[in-house]
Amino acid sequence: MTPAQQFPADVWRKSSYSDSNQGECLEIADGYADVPIRDSKRPHGPALVFSAAAWSAFVQAVKGG
Repeated sequence: MTPAQQFPADVWRKSSYSDSNQGECLEIADGYADVPIRDSKRPHGPALVFSAAAWSAFVQAVKGG
């Protein structure tokens, strides 16, 4: 795991599908070759970093049900 603080605060975004009640959300840091992901409730906690191909495959699998 990578410290989430390694990435500037202004690059993190929540999905437009996330609810607005501050529930369980993931945030993605834009602008990197790999895809950093963190828990929105723990912005100073660890970030998981996936290859772009692995993240794309995950997103497609989720969309496929």
